[in-house]
Amino acid sequence: MFAPETLDQIIGRFEYIEARLAAGAAPGELAALGREHAELRPVVERIAAWRAAQAARDEAQALLDDPEMRALAEEELARLEAELPAHEAALRLALVPRDAADARPAIIEIRPGTGGEEASLFAADLMRMYQRYAEARGWRVQMVAQADTDLGGLREAVLRIEGEGVFARLKFESGVHRVQRVPVTESGGRIHTSAATVAVLPEAEAVEVSIDPSELRIETMRASGAGGQHVNTTDSAVRITHIPSGIVVTSSEKSQHQNRAIAMDVLRARLFDMERRRATESRADARRAQVGSGDRSERIRTYNFPQGRVTDHRINLTLYRLDTVMQGDLDEVIDALTAADQAAKLAAMEG
Repeated sequence: MFAPETLDQIIGRFEYIEARLAAGAAPGELAALGREHAELRPVVERIAAWRAAQAARDEAQALLDDPEMRALAEEELARLEAELPAHEAALRLALVPRDAADARPAIIEIRPGTGGEEASLFAADLMRMYQRYAEARGWRVQMVAQADTDLGGLREAVLRIEGEGVFARLKFESGVHRVQRVPVTESGGRIHTSAATVAVLPEAEAVEVSIDPSELRIETMRASGAGGQHVNTTDSAVRITHIPSGIVVTSSEKSQHQNRAIAMDVLRARLFDMERRRATESRADARRAQVGSGDRSERIRTYNFPQGRVTDHRINLTLYRLDTVMQGDLDEVIDALTAADQAAKLAAMEG
């Protein structure tokens, strides 16, 4: 069922990492070792629990030959035999290959799609939904760039979210989000269908993406604001263009130095995401078996306001509590997507 040599290799790697951390790993490898240690710990714990349950069952089996212990051994054996499938299932799930980016911070880009001003208003609603979800989980949200419309909609928003398991929880949000409702700009009460796009990118480390400074065009601009004190803002906003790919990144914090660093983080994330997508193209069949490819052109979810309904089309999940979902209560949706993805990966492993 589980190859002993594979399980031993996992334990050996975990013990090696623990030894390296205890000995004082070099600063350059400390973060990577720490992440790998955190990823392997639950797997090692599941291996230990499964092996302990197996050993206990074998001991109970051996006691069946002792007339004085037979009754007690039969009772214990029945209990252990009933528990073993749960240990096996937990270990099988723990052995499912993890996305190496799951523990990373995420860059979320939200933009209106079809639907004019209503699409911009819906994009703003989505931004607030993710901000509330992050706040409820104790994550740190940093607004990298935000451009609003005159009616309070969103032309673009780029957020950086940091915390435990951020990318793992948010990565299935990439795609087209569709809304059906009566727009505030509609006087006739007709229901319109609009859309917004969401892209969730794992933050990349500097060593993972090589960027030639000569391939960058860096410009400073006057940061736009809501008026008042913002009118006198200095030329602090930074726009970086990566010439080979055509990617343009803007950051509009108050500090120009901080903006340059933030914009470079976002640029690295986008280039890293391009490489990840290129690498997965060779595994197209496996991707189709999973919960959606994360393609930004894929319609993933519909928010129907008249019926109070939200439907995720990838897993045919429908919830009739749209109001709480828009308030950031996304766990039921994300848990279902994660479970479906794990089931698909398990099936691929066992197939």
